[in-house]
Amino acid sequence: MASDRKIHTFAEVANHNKTKDCWLVISGKVYDVTPFMEEHPGGDEVLLSATGKDATNDFEDVGHSDTARDMMAKYYIGEIDSSTVPLKRTYAPPQQVLYSSDKTSDVVIKILQFLVPLLILGLAFVVRHYTKKE
Repeated sequence: MASDRKIHTFAEVANHNKTKDCWLVISGKVYDVTPFMEEHPGGDEVLLSATGKDATNDFEDVGHSDTARDMMAKYYIGEIDSSTVPLKRTYAPPQQVLYSSDKTSDVVIKILQFLVPLLILGLAFVVRHYTKKE
């Protein structure tokens, strides 16, 4: 295995992201898991969702057994060139919608929130008064 250590770029690995051609990067190593797609207990969707990125955290979070770790050897095809792996993106919260500083619409809404229930209540009293039998 030591003699066939091929170095793969991240872009090359990321192109293998289909059911019939799936490569993963786990702990700096590249695995061609295409033959394992149908056998994977979590289904092929799990493996496909780990393509195009460093899948180490995904793999470790599941808590794979020693047997699963031993199985990885037969899918090993080389190492990843760590200089080609993109840096992790940091979370950027969505920008807040800026509201206009014009407060007149806020005042109108507050007045309507007060008046509409009063108008409905008044209308109910009027209807009751005119429909009441004496």
